Amino acid sequence: MAGFEATATRETKTRSFWADLLVRLVKEKPLGTVGGVIVLLLLLVGALAPVLAPYNYNDTSVCPRLSGPSAEHPLGCDQLGRDLFSRIIYGARVSVIVGLSVSAIATVLSTFIGVICGFIGGKLDLIVQRFVDAWLCIPPLFLILTLIAVTGPGMLQVIIVLGLLFGIGQSRIVRGATIGIRSNTYFEAAKVIGCKTGRILLRHVLPNVTAPIIVLFTITTGSAILTEATISFLGFGIPPPTPSWGGMLSEAGRRYMLMAPHLALWPGLFLAIVVYGINMLGDAVRDLLDPRLRGGLGRYDVAVRKLPKGVKIDAWQ
Repeated sequence: MAGFEATATRETKTRSFWADLLVRLVKEKPLGTVGGVIVLLLLLVGALAPVLAPYNYNDTSVCPRLSGPSAEHPLGCDQLGRDLFSRIIYGARVSVIVGLSVSAIATVLSTFIGVICGFIGGKLDLIVQRFVDAWLCIPPLFLILTLIAVTGPGMLQVIIVLGLLFGIGQSRIVRGATIGIRSNTYFEAAKVIGCKTGRILLRHVLPNVTAPIIVLFTITTGSAILTEATISFLGFGIPPPTPSWGGMLSEAGRRYMLMAPHLALWPGLFLAIVVYGINMLGDAVRDLLDPRLRGGLGRYDVAVRKLPKGVKIDAWQ
């Protein structure tokens, strides 16, 4: 009975945490709310792509080649007569899969490396951090292209490579948060009373590094989508005919930019809007979860309190 009550209490606290975060986001972060709406629309479009798209992304000759926007084809057609609106929708699905998958891999990897190194410390931490330093010294684009050249292009390869890239680099942030927790009194008290290592990690360390992990997951999603578009534009990412916004910019947008500018306009515009929305949401979540900003609640329009008359502050104090 006591175990059931403890579980119910934890579930209630979890629900209240997410509900409070959502309420504060809507009330205090207007740009973050706009970003959240953009992200929600992206998820819906990606999940419902087969329903929303009027044509399959690889159906050719459904309209005149390089034709502009019309009532039947709102965004026009590409060089093979494929409906650009359908390809944009399926491209959103690719972006959702890549962004969430890369963020999940990077979050798990960075949490594992960061928590283990920060908790154990010593020689293990020293050796792993020197490897991370060497990893971060390599230019990211060069590292990505080299790994994909070895594994070959494809969505799975891109997800794995980007997950490794972001996960290893972000482990430094989780490690720093874990080291900060080790200096707290409750951590030392748990060790003194004989708590097992697993219990300390699950009850004291992981719950207290949740905030930076959530922020990293959100920001990594936008970075992963933009990076995937970059390497697809360079020809090392997701190969055609699978629609990727970066691949669409390279495949048709660059080649026919002067003849049919809409081929470059729409993929670039949707890519910019999505990355902007994810970044705004990530910044808002970071401000709401950062304890250093809780005094001002992280608002964009924090009111400045006026001092009473006759009260002065010495700037040199």
